[in-house]
Amino acid sequence: MSHSSQAVQIRQHGGPEELHLVDVSVGEPGPGQIRIRHHAIGLNFIDVYQRSGLYPQNLPVQLGMEAAGVVEAVGEGVTHLQVGDRAAYASNPPGSYCERRVMPAMCVCKLPDAISFETGAAMMLKGLTAQYLLKKTQPQGGLQPGDFVLFHAAAGGVGLIASQWAKAMGLQLIGTAGSEEKCALALANGAAYAINYAAEDFVARVKQITGGAGVKVVYDSVGKDTFEKSLDCLRPFGLLASFGNASGPVPPFAPGVLGAKGSLYLTRATLFTHMATRESTQAMADDLFAVVASGQVKIHIGQRYPLAEVQQAHRDLEARKTTGCTILTL
Repeated sequence: MSHSSQAVQIRQHGGPEELHLVDVSVGEPGPGQIRIRHHAIGLNFIDVYQRSGLYPQNLPVQLGMEAAGVVEAVGEGVTHLQVGDRAAYASNPPGSYCERRVMPAMCVCKLPDAISFETGAAMMLKGLTAQYLLKKTQPQGGLQPGDFVLFHAAAGGVGLIASQWAKAMGLQLIGTAGSEEKCALALANGAAYAINYAAEDFVARVKQITGGAGVKVVYDSVGKDTFEKSLDCLRPFGLLASFGNASGPVPPFAPGVLGAKGSLYLTRATLFTHMATRESTQAMADDLFAVVASGQVKIHIGQRYPLAEVQQAHRDLEARKTTGCTILTL
């Protein structure tokens, strides 16, 4: 039996104008799959990279990496979900920009009753990203209360979650953002310091804040524009965790630079390496659900757009007009 669904597809890589709302047919889940009816859909920078072709896709492709809704059907071999369960996910392959879909069950998690569909849709990809960064992507010797970390784009979706979570861990998070308003938002969400990099040199400010020592780790989703300066913010043996390219990809560089700057470490991390098994996905989600349910981390939904207005949502995200999380509503 097939069900109809509205879905957003791209037929070629390019700008927001390539996002088309189409009717698709959705069938029954096969082994290891579920069918889910969405209540809310999350928007992420990775969607922009996949649309533009920075992360090339086999075309045509339905975009979207996260959503929340209700399980409508369960395929053979799926034991952690049942029909009628409230659920949320961040998952490959893309395809969440739709009313309903058939998808792999592995990365889909039961959503606790205390967490709304909108919050679930807004927080899975960004919250699990914050989780693996702060908890699993740590410098040599780990992170202890009182340690300084630098987090770029601290008023973005991942940044606001990370700022609150870092505070709960006792860390002193130094956030950067591109305006005074965004800096104020980061500070209100637990950042110990905020630097408006449009108005001041963040390297000099980081050195001042840390008494010349530098930070143990820099979490950088900006990419090209911040990469070299991020290295200059690190203390010896520090870690640069690169996890995005909002300003464009980092150009090739010589590893010898890491030696000259203090035997530094560099990693280019991605969420889905950490979510390679059902067990690791569930453990990370449990950690996220607990910190949100406790109130230590609040999920800020700064913008809502109907699914049909997805082009405008992408324009606003790329123009840095958004703060916190953005969702598509159905």
